[in-house]
Amino acid sequence: MRRSLLLALLVAALAVLAAGCGGDDDDDGGSAAGTTTATETSDESCAKDQLDLVSAGKLTIGTDNPAFPPWFEGGTPKGSKWEINDPSKGQGFEGAVAYAVAGKMGFAKNEVEWVVVPFDQSFKPGPKSFDFDINQISIKPERAKNVDFSEPYYDVNQALVALKGSTLAGAKTMADVKDAKLGAQIGTTSLTYINDEIQPSKEPSVYNTNNDVISALKAKQIDGIVVDLPTAFYVTAVQVPTGTIVGQFPDAGEQEQFGLVLTKDSALTTCVDKAVTALGDDGTLDQIQQEWLADKANAPVLQ
Repeated sequence: MRRSLLLALLVAALAVLAAGCGGDDDDDGGSAAGTTTATETSDESCAKDQLDLVSAGKLTIGTDNPAFPPWFEGGTPKGSKWEINDPSKGQGFEGAVAYAVAGKMGFAKNEVEWVVVPFDQSFKPGPKSFDFDINQISIKPERAKNVDFSEPYYDVNQALVALKGSTLAGAKTMADVKDAKLGAQIGTTSLTYINDEIQPSKEPSVYNTNNDVISALKAKQIDGIVVDLPTAFYVTAVQVPTGTIVGQFPDAGEQEQFGLVLTKDSALTTCVDKAVTALGDDGTLDQIQQEWLADKANAPVLQ
């Protein structure tokens, strides 16, 4: 009897020890659960009611004014502050992308507000009037010192527009462009491309707005302008019907990409990145590109 009692006590002790070892496994499992919880917490931090926004309950998006096709479409309602197009219509490539990102972040269309932000102000240092800005802004290291960029939403090349019948209109190579008087908007990658890659013999003309660049071309103050390729299609179709797309330029060693702009070290950047990545993964960005840019992405390359 005593032996049975001792045996029972021994079995009980072994069970306790086994439970203790199992407890270590549970701790490891707890760590894994902790990781999951952290991920869930991270997801929860991107919930709409947890976001640190410019205006509570609203997603504020910035872009320049005028809002040009093919980036924004749909006209401007009477009395609107917007010229040419109203971004709130959600039309055009960037209009559609903006609302797709907003949707992924949990915002309905009526919970999105638009503010006017001049292009060259969007990536300057300092506080911002927007949660993110979308305005054909190329991701560049020097800009990233002052602001955050999202994951890219579009790959783009620069293009050359000249007047039909001009000497420059017949250019086939980069060398053919060397002696031209070129123009571009201040602060743009178009201007950077002129200076760093084309390196023309004549100093390029620099303008505050793209409208000023267009006016200079029409007045024949410059031989040609450099803009991104989709914009070149709009320029020649609407703004300068006497203009022609001479060609697109080759990449300058690295593919140029557009990204959404946020305040430096913004708490929103991770959440916006998740939205852009998800839109790329599920094919939405490709669908939007096909809808708005499919006929505006091809032109001969000037080698």
